[in-house]
Amino acid sequence: MIKKIIVSACLLLSLVSFAQEGTSSPYSFYGIGDVRFKGTLENRSMGGIAIEQDSIHMNLQNPASFASLKLTTFSLGGTQASTKLKTDTESSNARRTTLDYLAVGLPLGKFGLGFGLIPYSSVGYKIRTAGSLTENNQSFNGKGGLNKAFIGLGYKIMKGLSIGADVNYNFGKIETNNFEYITDIAIGTRELNTVDLSGVNFNAGVMYQTKFYKKISFFSSFNYSLESTLKAKNTRNIATALYDLNFDLSVVDVLEDVKTERNLKMPSKYAASAGFGEARKWLIGVGYTFQEPSSISNNYNSPGNVTYEKHSKYSIGGYYMPNYNSFTSYAKRITYRGGFRFENTGLVINTEPIQDMAVTVGVGLPLTGTFSNVNIGLELGKRGTTAANLVEENYANVSVGFSLNEQWFVKRKFN
Repeated sequence: MIKKIIVSACLLLSLVSFAQEGTSSPYSFYGIGDVRFKGTLENRSMGGIAIEQDSIHMNLQNPASFASLKLTTFSLGGTQASTKLKTDTESSNARRTTLDYLAVGLPLGKFGLGFGLIPYSSVGYKIRTAGSLTENNQSFNGKGGLNKAFIGLGYKIMKGLSIGADVNYNFGKIETNNFEYITDIAIGTRELNTVDLSGVNFNAGVMYQTKFYKKISFFSSFNYSLESTLKAKNTRNIATALYDLNFDLSVVDVLEDVKTERNLKMPSKYAASAGFGEARKWLIGVGYTFQEPSSISNNYNSPGNVTYEKHSKYSIGGYYMPNYNSFTSYAKRITYRGGFRFENTGLVINTEPIQDMAVTVGVGLPLTGTFSNVNIGLELGKRGTTAANLVEENYANVSVGFSLNEQWFVKRKFN
């Protein structure tokens, strides 16, 4: 059954996920867009904490975790995002439904193999500005994003200690459409920028856990992403165009395409987390992520009022499961999760650092008679500010994830 589900999900993701507008944030104009992936739903519901060496859930933040899988595991997650955007004078609402990740994990003795597809970042915005007596009106639209296809291998060196590494092929396309016009004149100038992105990056990780006191264990995780390069193939097209009330454009005259290439630097990143808990009972942990300033502005999105600084994220979270093997109460077998994260995104506009913070909660609902479960999560957060003529985003994300398990590669035995 799980094999049929995997094939169906792969087809669905290939048809839908990579064409979706996964964000409605004006901040997705900058860099490679809004970085959406923050781990599987199980980890996101705990503020991003992913430190336990789990045998039935995939941890896509550290490839060392693949070595702990005991069953073939299929993970799939999606989100319904509702966002209220506001400035000092205006506000609007937006909704998006997205697929977040698709992954498969295979136990191979002391080894564990993981592979999958992740829509990593998204671009999706529609902005209009009214000009003054000396300035023209402007309309900005953008769509696209960056995706990751990954494969990783984990190895259990000894009980409690695992290492791992993965390789990611990054690919995607971003399209921006900027239109400048004068009120009551039905023709304006359109600038269309298209960039094709591709590149490879590598991650390595280690996970360690040991008994601390009686049933309580100490858990830790560390992973490192090497600095890498994204190749950007840019195409710029400038034209005059007619527009209607819906800002649908009809090109009147067009210049020849201007094509350039540029390498975008993806900086190295460190992530460390640790905590205490009792396996299949409770856990609490903290995490810290650090990344050097990026150099991912391209020809079309590098205005003078924008700079990049170091990225950092602080997380705290955990879970509680009353009694994982209770035969009398389903509620006692539910996993209850919660967490909080605070993130300095590294983006600075008009000297204002753009920050993101959220409270997360979730539950893991076991499917009776199996090791599989359905996970539901809620994330309430705020990003940005109304200071310095910027936009504040207040969002509520409702997510659903599936962790399905089955035993493969079992030799048949005959008496």
